[in-house]
Amino acid sequence: MLRVPVTPHDHIKGPADAPVTLIEYGDYECPYCGAAHPIVNAIVERFSKELRFVFRHFPMVQVHPFAETAAQAAEFAGAHAQFWEMHDGLYENQESLGVPLLFALAEALGLPEDGLREALVNGEYLPKIRGDFLGGVRSGVNGTPTFFVNGRRHDGTWAYEDLAGAIEARLHATASI
Repeated sequence: MLRVPVTPHDHIKGPADAPVTLIEYGDYECPYCGAAHPIVNAIVERFSKELRFVFRHFPMVQVHPFAETAAQAAEFAGAHAQFWEMHDGLYENQESLGVPLLFALAEALGLPEDGLREALVNGEYLPKIRGDFLGGVRSGVNGTPTFFVNGRRHDGTWAYEDLAGAIEARLHATASI
């Protein structure tokens, strides 16, 4: 079960009153998260009126040493109301993940390079990222990507049919109440 409820501090797409909430704990350097990214986007598009999507950071720094830095860049972009643009850019260019990519994405989004550099040096967004990570640990996350559908861990695959089926099941359960 999810131990940390969704708050306004989360990164959220979709209606606040959606009957189903899909939460992803992800890592920008994880190849499985990168493969799941277009699937998640397709799910969000398909269920756009009935689904609230939340992304939380779960950088597995022991195996993905650049994941936390990438998450910091996403948070920096989020502070400038461009989290989802940076998020998508990181996953869509995952094979080039590194400092040059972070600055190239920031430039493409019109974000100040010196501000990003300062945020990275000072670890300005590390408390948020580590808070997401600890909340994931408390909720039983031990790998990425990990999904929760309405607070319950989705132990199926992240294949489109499997995730869509879990969301449809929750929609039917909600409709029959």
